Amino acid sequence: MRIGVVVVALAMLTGLSGLPAFAATAVEYPLRPLRFILPFPAGGATDTIGRTIAQKLGESMGQNVLVDNRPGAGGNLGVELAAKSAPDGYTLLLCSPTCAISPSLYRRLNYDPQRDLAPVSLVATIPTLLIVNPAVPAKSLKELLELARSRPGQLNYGSGGVGSSNHLAMELMKSLARIDIVHVAYKGTGQALASLVAGEIQMVAISPPAALPLLPSGKVRVLAVLREQRIAALPEVPTAVEAGLPGLQVNTWYGMLVRSGTAGPLVTLLNTHVNAALK
Repeated sequence: MRIGVVVVALAMLTGLSGLPAFAATAVEYPLRPLRFILPFPAGGATDTIGRTIAQKLGESMGQNVLVDNRPGAGGNLGVELAAKSAPDGYTLLLCSPTCAISPSLYRRLNYDPQRDLAPVSLVATIPTLLIVNPAVPAKSLKELLELARSRPGQLNYGSGGVGSSNHLAMELMKSLARIDIVHVAYKGTGQALASLVAGEIQMVAISPPAALPLLPSGKVRVLAVLREQRIAALPEVPTAVEAGLPGLQVNTWYGMLVRSGTAGPLVTLLNTHVNAALK
């Protein structure tokens, strides 16, 4: 059964004995499927989280929520598409810190996140794992840093693109540990992860949803959790703090946004359904 909301547009009519009269127009929402833009390709955390939410959100709203992966420019291509969409509540965006980081990294952007996008809901906040290819001769973060210091410029790491949270996480590690490792940018963490498994790169900072399925087969090795506390899913994996890098703490948030100017009642309804989907 379709769940609708009535959006009332009020128009004041003048000239009627000085008393206002109002005309109301009711519009049912949603009348058609919704588009859910994910600004990174399949296989990464954005894709995993986005598809899970899309399914539950569609069930809650009584309409299909169609996932639209739009990778490119470190996530900015997909964000720009959402920022230029119609403010009608039919285009949704799942954004990671890209929305907040890009204005400080790129001299020119074709959108302004504060002007062009409106928040619907925080969707998730997840920790970051440092993983390596099993061929890397390091069983801990401390050993990895020692290896990097002995081979300056010879080790490399992958990311989901320039300005992505996992890119900046590794640059933070480089700065704190004073090591020289080479950045290899991909269109998304899914591609970086595939290159790591293939042995083309040595390490990646990535979220648990993308890395955990690969652990039982031994395709990757987790060296550290980049936060203060260990995580329940990997209780045996130490934190960066335990390894001697207390400043290496990277939590990634994911939020749903729409085009600014979308009617307030629609944003409120979307927020209600997103919260229901998350439960």
